[in-house]
Amino acid sequence: MEGEATQEPEAAPRYTTGICELALQTDDLAGLERFYTSALGFRVLDRKDDRTWLSCGGHARLGLWKPGAKEFGDRGGRHVHFALSAESGRLDAIARRLDELGVAYWGPVEHPGGDRSIYVEDPEGNLVEVWDFFEEHRREGVDAL
Repeated sequence: MEGEATQEPEAAPRYTTGICELALQTDDLAGLERFYTSALGFRVLDRKDDRTWLSCGGHARLGLWKPGAKEFGDRGGRHVHFALSAESGRLDAIARRLDELGVAYWGPVEHPGGDRSIYVEDPEGNLVEVWDFFEEHRREGVDAL
């Protein structure tokens, strides 16, 4: 009912510490790899016939996978959006790099509180946000959201 306070369920213990892996589907492994390595500076960790793994930060990797069943029944699908953390002050350098490559983007967009983001579509149409929030607000982290 409107105006009635809802009681939040008790929070479960924290079992995880963050995202360590995200996989995107693509028919063009080389093209998507080229985008993430040249535009965002990711490093190739491994290449197989049906997938490539890229380093994206100190504790995470990005998988680029061709369509088809994988070893644990994984299947492809579109992601609506995902965000990458950027160091404070790096968004302008990322924007310059995207300009050099002729890659369209939106931003930097300033959010309430002073953090900023750049939004770019990768060659598969996935919306990628590069956000300086977690670097600016490291102590608060996701709790500050």
